[in-house]
Amino acid sequence: MSNRKDEEMDEGQEENNNDIITNDAAQTKYRAAADIANRVLAEVVKAAKPGVPVVQLTENGEKQIMEEVGKTYGKIKDKGVAFPVCVSVNGYVGHVSPLNGETPALVLKEGDLAKVDLGVHLDGYIAVVAHSFVVTDNTAANQAITGKKADVICACHYAAEIAHRLVAPGNTNTQVTEMIAKVAEAFHVSPLEGVLSHQIKRHVIDGNNVIIGKSTLENKTNEFTFEEGQVYGIDIVMSSGEGKTRESTTKTTVFKRAVEQNYNLKLQTSRAVYSEIKKKSEVFPFSLRSLSDEKKARMGITEILSHGLVIPYPALTERVADAVVAQIKFTVLLLKNGQVRITGHQLPLVSSEYKIEDKSVLDALALPTKRTNAKSEAVAMETN
Repeated sequence: MSNRKDEEMDEGQEENNNDIITNDAAQTKYRAAADIANRVLAEVVKAAKPGVPVVQLTENGEKQIMEEVGKTYGKIKDKGVAFPVCVSVNGYVGHVSPLNGETPALVLKEGDLAKVDLGVHLDGYIAVVAHSFVVTDNTAANQAITGKKADVICACHYAAEIAHRLVAPGNTNTQVTEMIAKVAEAFHVSPLEGVLSHQIKRHVIDGNNVIIGKSTLENKTNEFTFEEGQVYGIDIVMSSGEGKTRESTTKTTVFKRAVEQNYNLKLQTSRAVYSEIKKKSEVFPFSLRSLSDEKKARMGITEILSHGLVIPYPALTERVADAVVAQIKFTVLLLKNGQVRITGHQLPLVSSEYKIEDKSVLDALALPTKRTNAKSEAVAMETN
């Protein structure tokens, strides 16, 4: 990350409080990052056809992000990938971002349920997005997705729609978690354990305020109230299985620097790799593929990881072998006039045998996302 000098900033004062959008310049950068994220997502989805190697999609997606950010805010050097492009299929939960030359190569197949996940930042202002769809070469047939793939996609969609409405000033994170559970129940699927939706701040993709996708005795979060001016990355993940994960055989390639940790690495290769990580991805998650020498990166990351200098993002799978997992992620700005969803992609044609009948869920879906009250009074509702 480069130093952010005064001359690299837009006219006017940048926000001092990273938690809150306090001026138009910050909001403009969030929206600009979101526009790029949406365009790149659309291109990756378009290119995701049977027979295409996953590494081709992830590598080209990150190249496009860098090309796109290079065309905007010319004076600002601090911009690029906020989360590496990942393409995870079927029972994989996420974080699949393979390296070149890996064997056996991951290749998309007809009928795969694919999840594309990525993030972009401009001057530290972050936009994240993820989308689920079924891989097919039959573009002419307007045939709806059915079965358990449709069930998890529909559950993600409606849970995301409700989150868009409930992540509003005056409401709480626990209200959102409770509604996610109700939507999952309606479609006979399970929210995935361990999934967190984080508050986003400038240069912080995983703020401490979180919405847990599934609350259990072992996994709970502190309740808090949403505030005007905040930004959230809403991550909805649904499974046709138990909603529990296990380690996969796919090697971990996505990491994030643990900025508060220090250690004098012994190996020269490790020191060189860590120096490049600090230069290229000081605070954002990255893929080893983004480093200049993948072979050296594979060698060096072992010592770096063993001493806690990076945090791994493992490629987990659903514990139930034949389960499928869907994901929808979007960025939402909590503004004075409402909750503005700035990232996303068109839902594929789906047809589930289930539907929502719970009145509390239907009432939540009917809530507005815009507020006409200038004082931004909360849209309050009971979720019991």
